[in-house]
Amino acid sequence: MFRRRFIVVLTTIALAACTAVFARDEGVRLPDPAVDAAPSPGEQVAVLAGGCFWGVEGVFEHLRGVKSATAGYTGGDAQHANYDDVSEGDTGHAESVRIVYDPAVVSYGQILKVFFSVAQDPTLLNRQGPDRGTQYRSAIFYATPEQKRVADAYIAQLGAAHVYSAPIVTQVAALTTFYPAESYHQNYMRLNPQSPYILVNDLPKVLALQRLYPERYVASWANAR
Repeated sequence: MFRRRFIVVLTTIALAACTAVFARDEGVRLPDPAVDAAPSPGEQVAVLAGGCFWGVEGVFEHLRGVKSATAGYTGGDAQHANYDDVSEGDTGHAESVRIVYDPAVVSYGQILKVFFSVAQDPTLLNRQGPDRGTQYRSAIFYATPEQKRVADAYIAQLGAAHVYSAPIVTQVAALTTFYPAESYHQNYMRLNPQSPYILVNDLPKVLALQRLYPERYVASWANAR
C-alpha cells in the first residue's frame, strides 16, 4: 500500500507538468484478429494483466459487450492474494482483471485487440507507466485451448505486421485461480475520477478507446449498469 501511495504522491507533483497528456497520441489502432473465437451462447470470461489493474478495469468497463470487470490477482496462491503481499513482487501474482462479456456483441479477439491497442503497452517487460515489478507484467491468462489459439495467433499477427517498434513481451499462460482484489480497488477509476494517478496514467487509455474505436465505446460503466 505504501508503494502505491508513494507513486500517487509523485504523480501529484508531476501533474502540473503533464497537462499535455490528454492531447498526446495514446494507443494505436490495430487490425482485427485474423483468428478469432467462434461465436458461442452465454457469457464468456477473459482474464488479462497489463500493469495496474485500475486502468485495465476502467478501459473494459467502457467496452461495448462487457458485462463486468473485476480487479484481482492471478498466478499465485490464495494465501498471498492480497495487495500488501502482491505489491512486494515475489508472490507470483499479476494484478489482473476478470472480464465477463457477451460474445454476441464483442468477441475474444476484439477483447484482445483493445487490450493490445489502448489498455497497456505490450512491449514493456514487467512494467507499465510508473509501476515496476513482475506483478505488473503484461499477460493473457487463457481458460480454454481456443483462447490460447486466438492469443498466440494475434501476437504473431501483430509481430509480423511490425505494429510496434519493439517485440511484444506479453505472456500467454494458463489461467489457474483468479482472486478478486480488496473492495477499495474495485471500480477505482469510476469512484476516483479526480485521482492524479488516474488522470495521468489511466484516463488517457479510456479516451484512446473512445477516439480509436467509437463504435465499441460506451459512456456508461459496465459495473454500474
